[in-house]
Amino acid sequence: MMGINEMGFEVFEEMLDYGDELQIEVHELENGTVVIDAGVEARGGIGAGIYLSRLCMSDLADIQLTPCDVGGVLLPGVQVATDYPAVSCMASQCAMWQIKAEKYFAMGSGPGRVLAGKTRELYEKIGFEEFSDIAVLFLESSRLPDEKVSALIAQRCGIDPADLRIAVAPTDSIAGLVQVSARVVETGLHKLFTMGFDINSIKSGWGRAPISPISGDMTHCMGSSNDAIIYGGETYYTLIYEDIEELQRYLKAMPSSSSRDWGAPFYQTFKAAGFDFFKVDHNVFAPAKVVMNEVKSRRTFVCGKTNPQVLAESFHLEDPGLS
Repeated sequence: MMGINEMGFEVFEEMLDYGDELQIEVHELENGTVVIDAGVEARGGIGAGIYLSRLCMSDLADIQLTPCDVGGVLLPGVQVATDYPAVSCMASQCAMWQIKAEKYFAMGSGPGRVLAGKTRELYEKIGFEEFSDIAVLFLESSRLPDEKVSALIAQRCGIDPADLRIAVAPTDSIAGLVQVSARVVETGLHKLFTMGFDINSIKSGWGRAPISPISGDMTHCMGSSNDAIIYGGETYYTLIYEDIEELQRYLKAMPSSSSRDWGAPFYQTFKAAGFDFFKVDHNVFAPAKVVMNEVKSRRTFVCGKTNPQVLAESFHLEDPGLS
């Protein structure tokens, strides 16, 4: 198998080939870094969002659109399937790199993260490392990076800026909202990892979540896109785990409904916390429903529930009575 940055690079190049169809814009910075705008100033769209999701997961997942029923209303959703969950989700997709440069801020994800050594403890626990002359990243931001930002990223990845490829989309864009929902499997793995679970025991993962409509400004869309997973995300994992009782304890604590903050749109919870993430119960960041198939025992366990009522409120679904 190729390295994950090489695989991400191929997805990036494919986006360039289909730039017109994906309605993206491409910029080459003076230091040689190539930047894809998938929603900051460019129109972007669902297709661009699927490509961003593939890039974030280093193309180690099958990602497709799927319909999702939200209280009797069919909305577009994303379904994700991977046989490389630890690498595609945690080593690559997980947005755990806060990129700060002067007044620029972005959350970074994608295969380039491993080169920068971000979340080193995670890589050590899953036994993954990579050395590459190229780096590929996705930045969730409302601004495009300039040469100073790309030079900083390249330096931390140990590469030349000309060998850096960056795709960008804000949360309140169509493409940005698609790639958030495509994190549904990763969100479950991340929750397990924070609980001390050995995620290497998970052999495959599948999940689906609705795609939030553009429901307001960036903060509102951050809330509704989280709600797509918290209240609408459904996941299925196959794994090998000898201690069934311990597995059941993990499963019971895993769904978002195990959190004290479950039951209201995330924007409301965030606002009540003074827009301070540290005051929000992070146990809420998990799929709504989880199914685990333990291969050796041949037993399957189910926990959690979706909440279409909260989703409808978060998505601002309105019936003007025109029918």
